[in-house]
Amino acid sequence: MLSSLGAAQWLSFLLMVNGQSLNSWPEYRGSTQNGHAPHANVPLVWSASKNVRWKTPVHDKGWSTPVIFGNQIWMTTAREDGKQMYAVCVDRQDGRILFDKKIFDVEHPRPLGNDLNCYASPSPVIEQGRVYVHFGSYGTACLDTETCQVLWQRRDLPCNHFRGPASSPVLFEDLLIFHMDGSDYHYIVALNKTTGETVWRTERSTDYGDLGEDGKPKADGDHRKAYNTPLVIRVDGQLQLMSPSAKAFYSYHPRTGKEIWQCRNTGHSTAGRTLFDGDRVYMNSGSGASPTLYAIDPRGRGDVTSSHVRWKIDRFVAKHSSPVLVNGLIYRCSNDGIVSCIDTRLAEMIWHKRIGGKFSASILHVPGRIYLFDQAGETRVIAPGRKYKELARNQLDAGFMASPVALGKALYLRTKTHLYRIEEP
Repeated sequence: MLSSLGAAQWLSFLLMVNGQSLNSWPEYRGSTQNGHAPHANVPLVWSASKNVRWKTPVHDKGWSTPVIFGNQIWMTTAREDGKQMYAVCVDRQDGRILFDKKIFDVEHPRPLGNDLNCYASPSPVIEQGRVYVHFGSYGTACLDTETCQVLWQRRDLPCNHFRGPASSPVLFEDLLIFHMDGSDYHYIVALNKTTGETVWRTERSTDYGDLGEDGKPKADGDHRKAYNTPLVIRVDGQLQLMSPSAKAFYSYHPRTGKEIWQCRNTGHSTAGRTLFDGDRVYMNSGSGASPTLYAIDPRGRGDVTSSHVRWKIDRFVAKHSSPVLVNGLIYRCSNDGIVSCIDTRLAEMIWHKRIGGKFSASILHVPGRIYLFDQAGETRVIAPGRKYKELARNQLDAGFMASPVALGKALYLRTKTHLYRIEEP
């Protein structure tokens, strides 16, 4: 387990890797890449009429988490039928729309086949002067943040997401890296962030074991898809790219895409972000017959399924939202509203509580508080600890699919219809 010194060193590494400061929220899970906002001092309570500094409507439909750099907030949205896809930029101070630009037209988008996802679920990633927007196989583009001009775009990376795109990209050094795990193609790709050219592409080595008598994947390949977002870690001085997929977890070298190890599982459609405590990684197998949270020692090579799994827990697994890890305890919330706490040292669940609701947005941790956002717009605030303790409940309209952002004294919350800045006067 990480000491306080180890935690500080790990945070310094994260900031070095993504080149951001704690005053930005550059990607899906923030500067720390794990849903922690260690210097935030945000409100405990709010409502539609209390502690709302501004509220801005966002047109059409998008579940992407807002990203923030300087005075700009960027997010994506798309028409409900998927035929037009947009990048939207909002002024951080007053909520004004600075840019609202159509990035892609799509003549024949594939049907989503569900009422949960949309065509603008992958979150952007931002750095000084550039924001990268991603719509899965429908297109990826790099925009100039001062002008909203498209600097490059790619629309030639195939993947049938089957239920719509959701995996978000990450920046590492001069690379933009993302997953393409669909029913047909299954690979991870790294683009040169300056030019958009492919630097490496690695096909998954998974044996899915799902071919029917006709030689085709069963369920049309539905159990081959995944929606996870990669994570770069450092283990004993070596960089590794954590990459959960269907039927297996992977580690790759982030500069080359070379596979380091894999750990087989039985799940698919995994979405929750990997956690790392400096010693072990914690990965969620997603959906399937027995959704399971794995604790894995990342120091292995090759197939580590039988050698490096330290423990597994298969109760109350969060299939959509990403958990948080605080002082050796993992907090997570299942899709159907059961929040639970796992002691990573003891490898046991120390409490669970059914709070109701449905959850897709990821969990947020600020000092002394954990925030849980449900699809109906309610937020539960609980205290970290070995017993469940509720601190507050708050309600906004429309509900949460996008994950929250905490910077300084403000929460930036995207509901299904609006972006809010929540801050005490």
